[in-house]
Amino acid sequence: MAIKITDECINCGACEPECPNNAIYDAGAAWRFSDGTGLKGVIDFGDGNTLNAEEAQAALSDDIYYIVPDKCTECVGFHDEPQCAAVCPVDCCVDDEDIRETEEELLAKKDWLHMNE
Repeated sequence: MAIKITDECINCGACEPECPNNAIYDAGAAWRFSDGTGLKGVIDFGDGNTLNAEEAQAALSDDIYYIVPDKCTECVGFHDEPQCAAVCPVDCCVDDEDIRETEEELLAKKDWLHMNE
């Protein structure tokens, strides 16, 4: 699964620098797969879809900080617990019940995100 930020977010920004995958962005900010990862150039998702890792993607929220699910590994392989949740003063970094991934899948995602580093 991934972590999501709920609308209780106070936009303090404590979570953003804690993410080892740079998956957390400020409200309204565009995101890139290349931000904080080893992904560069055209990336292949293995399902026939490709994307330029440096290409800006639309913000997922214009109101609060947000987490890009495709970059979130719940800190697996880096820390014992999601660091965003550990530092959030209002406990609004919670499990995203709509996105479920096993520890093995999260580790594979971590390796994919950082393969060229």
